[in-house]
Amino acid sequence: MRKFNFCIPCLVTAILLLSCNNKKLTEVVEVPLPTAQEKVSVGIPDDIKANEGSFQLEKLPYSYDALAPNISAITLEMHYSKHYLTYTNNLNQAVAGTVLENLTIEEVLAKLDLNDANTRNNAGGYYNHTLYWQIMAPKAGGKPTDILDETIKTDFGSFENFVTLFKDEATKQFGSGWVWLVVDKTGKLQVTSSQNQDNPLMNNALIPGTPILALDVWEHAYYMDYQYKRKNYIDAFFNVINWKKVAENYDAAINKK
Repeated sequence: MRKFNFCIPCLVTAILLLSCNNKKLTEVVEVPLPTAQEKVSVGIPDDIKANEGSFQLEKLPYSYDALAPNISAITLEMHYSKHYLTYTNNLNQAVAGTVLENLTIEEVLAKLDLNDANTRNNAGGYYNHTLYWQIMAPKAGGKPTDILDETIKTDFGSFENFVTLFKDEATKQFGSGWVWLVVDKTGKLQVTSSQNQDNPLMNNALIPGTPILALDVWEHAYYMDYQYKRKNYIDAFFNVINWKKVAENYDAAINKK
């Protein structure tokens, strides 16, 4: 397996443990700091392969370090090669030999039994992450253009209004989940969120629709980079949004109507 070395800075000097009863400082635990000479081995996305099955990994269209400093190489490698890979392998196991095995992931999400937690979580995890990788890119960010830009202005009043609404939705999302920009059944853009690995294609969605932009607010997506400061991660996400891809997703969703 091909690998390269990636230097990481010193991260944290101590972990403060708070009492659940009185919220007073009770203990300070010393954490050894990495030295400047220490290296962390980071692999190559193309080396990661899912087990044989109906669903395979979306090829990461950039290297692990391409989104730094907004998303670090270590976070991206862990997220892609551990979490996403696990959802993919588990989904293949869950659908093997069932009526879902030969369906598209969109069809699986529409037809799955929401009481089947295993299939629900892993199908959602597979779809959500696949979209998440696609709508990010290095040297991206900025604003959308052309039709998507005009539609955002029409449906939200301005691009700035959309950004505020999206960031507020992501900030207030309690616990693990996702935040979405979707095209609803009427063709209008809406911002919504979902718990855990649910998404707007499932039949329990608060606002059903076709996702065109996704933000992962599970802690594994940002904690190594931002710790408890989720808002900083949300702000940084807007520096890596691939608006060209989001616009392609919008066009595809509209053309299905």
